[in-house]
Amino acid sequence: MTISPLEGPGRRLMVESGLASACEPVDVTLVETLLEQHYLLRRRLERLATEKDDTFRLTTGSGEHLVKVSPPGEDESVVDLQTAAMRHLEDTAPELPVQRVRLTIDGSDSVVVGEDDRGTRILRVFGFVAGPVWADADRDARQLAGAGEMLGRVDVALAGFAHPADGRGLAWDIKHFHHLAGLVTHTPDAAHRRLAGEVARLFSEAVVPRLNGLETQVIHGDYSPYNVVVNPHGDPFVTGVIDFGDTVRSAVIFDPAVPMANLLGRTPEDPWREAAAFLVGYERARPIVDAELPLLPVAALARLTLRALITNWRAQVVPQRREYLLAHAKDDWTNVERALSVPLADVVARFR
Repeated sequence: MTISPLEGPGRRLMVESGLASACEPVDVTLVETLLEQHYLLRRRLERLATEKDDTFRLTTGSGEHLVKVSPPGEDESVVDLQTAAMRHLEDTAPELPVQRVRLTIDGSDSVVVGEDDRGTRILRVFGFVAGPVWADADRDARQLAGAGEMLGRVDVALAGFAHPADGRGLAWDIKHFHHLAGLVTHTPDAAHRRLAGEVARLFSEAVVPRLNGLETQVIHGDYSPYNVVVNPHGDPFVTGVIDFGDTVRSAVIFDPAVPMANLLGRTPEDPWREAAAFLVGYERARPIVDAELPLLPVAALARLTLRALITNWRAQVVPQRREYLLAHAKDDWTNVERALSVPLADVVARFR
């Protein structure tokens, strides 16, 4: 089934990101067999809703684990990149509350589930980080700054990390936003299409001409409120950083732009307030280059718009995941509109 009108770089990005096709859910019995054989873990699995992986919560007598099976369209080297980034953080910054990779009984990071004409699927087991996610917790400015500081610390720790697959093509990487404009045809509301056009204009004028000169490194790539576990009533606020599925080498400013995008418009009377509070904390750990700071609000707007565009498209490609996808993006267009109501010069002045 062909749904996307994208051609060239845009189409390749969707394919390389595993977003261009649906896949059959992995057989649970097979997963249980592999867990017992390779990890000596034996209990029933609870399937969790996710964007593209098959993900399960595994409860055993000795604790809880998260089990992920990669989609068949995801290259093995990309799965290895994600795992290697987590192992790097565990080795070089063990104080950071990053989700841990559990090894098999023979010391491997993963297990091959199976292979077909669409590719190989990889099973991995992680420690389960208990607690509410940031998206479900009330947060004040101090807590938002704490979340920002944690991402800054993760980026500092990742600065020296490299992997053969870190230059992967990833549709969610903000640097590719201008290649995905064709997705707007799957946005039915004319007002939403106009908002997307305005953000695309800002991005093309402010960010695209400078893409090749931005400071880059490997970044987490998806430090969203759904990938951060927190303690709403104590310190530290962040107790777990999870899901390295979007790890990629990209501009450093695009890493804080992801959570800031999720915070836009949530306080209608001051649409950038929560994003600004987050940035205060991030810069405590990892200051942003002065020359790049004016690009940050445009990058945040681009990320929020990108999610809305990809969500509308994905909901058609993978209807069985429609409810999950739309739930994560239900307020995106409203928040884009609120954020655009503030002159960007005023936003940049606030960030300085």
